[in-house]
Amino acid sequence: MSRIPISAPILRRLATALVVAGVATISLQAKPAFARGGDSGHILVADQFNNRVVEINRRTHQVVWQFGNGSDLPGPHSIVGTNDAERFGTLTLISGTGTPPGLPGCSDTVNGCPDNRVIVVDPHGDIVWQYGQAGVAGAGPDQLNTPVQALFLVSFPGHYGPHVLIADQANQRIILVNLRKQVVWQYGTTGISGSGLNQLNNPNSAELLANGHVLIADENNNRVIEVTRAGALVKQFTAQGTVSGAAFASRLPNGDTLITDSNNNRIVEVDASDHPVWQYFTNTEAGSNPTPLPTRAVRLRNGDTLISDQFNDRVIEVNMLGKTVFTQGALNLPGSGYDQLNGPYDAKQIGDFTGLTPPFGY
Repeated sequence: MSRIPISAPILRRLATALVVAGVATISLQAKPAFARGGDSGHILVADQFNNRVVEINRRTHQVVWQFGNGSDLPGPHSIVGTNDAERFGTLTLISGTGTPPGLPGCSDTVNGCPDNRVIVVDPHGDIVWQYGQAGVAGAGPDQLNTPVQALFLVSFPGHYGPHVLIADQANQRIILVNLRKQVVWQYGTTGISGSGLNQLNNPNSAELLANGHVLIADENNNRVIEVTRAGALVKQFTAQGTVSGAAFASRLPNGDTLITDSNNNRIVEVDASDHPVWQYFTNTEAGSNPTPLPTRAVRLRNGDTLISDQFNDRVIEVNMLGKTVFTQGALNLPGSGYDQLNGPYDAKQIGDFTGLTPPFGY
């Protein structure tokens, strides 16, 4: 899946669509960091327990853009327990998942720190579109419950034009929302966990495939499933029954499926017959957290794999030989200063949608 160039007319159409949807006009003028981002190898990181999203210059390890002021209360300039972020054009889509009690980044040890929003922010850090209500958990109109991942797309079959696909975890569903905040497609029975037809158990991600199917990481069912838009299950991946905690999945250009096997501290690539063909464990380095529970792995255009090594507090890039070629964050040492992260949940190289759903169509 090659990167689709982002053109000014496309961004203008998006801006018009957002205005029609009743939100603020988007400036199409990018800050310098955004203008460079698609070609510079900058990395966008959902820095979960620091309650922020940061854009990192991989050469200097410096933060060149940030959204989230660190507050554990959701607001116009804050995001709580963010699990996912995606840059498309000059805009950034962010999932405000919230933080359960007892985890870092949340001062309320009894009730936790909910967020329950998916937001689009402009280069200046202003929210221009939002689905979900700050701090409110629900399943009704304009409500979410622990959204863990979202992606922007214009190519969902039967629902063309700008939409956002959301993994609404605690509601046990994947939903497609248009910019008027209407749910126009859903897989999973709202509020019901299970492994049967149209059932999920703690879904953690969803990607639209080039064939029009949806690939879902069904975390607590320890599987990755591929479903049609009519809801038929056509494939299931478990790495021959070994996956435990499917945190993320993507379909690679060679047809294999890359799975973040979180409870096994492993990234595993399986072929079309579900046989493992490559794997990498994130807990073998001296000083590692024994159970870092990696949350995201994406294959880059250069063939390397970018991994969010959550409780090792780092993002790493490894090649196919398992050699680490880039690290952001100190091993098992959380922080918010220079070259530090705290429970990073997601990382993507800006402009590289290899294996991922491209925002502006296949």
